[in-house]
Amino acid sequence: MKHDIRAPALFFAPFVSSAMRVEPQWIDYNGHLNMAYYHVLFDRAVDEVFSLVGLNRDYVDSRHASTFTAECHILYKRELTESDQVRVTAQLIAFDDKRLHYYLEMRHATEGWLAATSENLSLHVDLTSRKVCPFPADILANIALMKASHSMMPLPATIGRIIGMPEKTAITVESMTGERETETRH
Repeated sequence: MKHDIRAPALFFAPFVSSAMRVEPQWIDYNGHLNMAYYHVLFDRAVDEVFSLVGLNRDYVDSRHASTFTAECHILYKRELTESDQVRVTAQLIAFDDKRLHYYLEMRHATEGWLAATSENLSLHVDLTSRKVCPFPADILANIALMKASHSMMPLPATIGRIIGMPEKTAITVESMTGERETETRH
């Protein structure tokens, strides 16, 4: 009898992406990386890290499910210019049976300075019904292993940060202090 023995996945804390280069066509009229392409670089790194837990193209094709980004909060810390190389680190902050909360840092690949951070919430989605659904047990087990590895890391200081202006610098208009719109929950 043949035994199918699968070694458990090994997760580094944090995960570090492959090096990626800022492409010339991504530079805007300000002479730096356009904000949209920070998202592209972060997304490429997420593809690498999600692949480690089994969430890749084969998963989409065979199980007809994937992850969709529900929320993303990027902080731009330092300009990137043409041909700069970056690496992205990823830290799994939390998860449940349908969601992943993770934090990314983009750093210059050779000099190490921080270019941007991204805090994200992704949902597991059945591509047939287009509805949020639970991860399969094998994927959930891999996610739990990654979280165990990443739980030794301190939480980033900016997790849960809210966009806003400090009161001392904000320009306020009396009529704008009305009620806020209620937010929807996923």
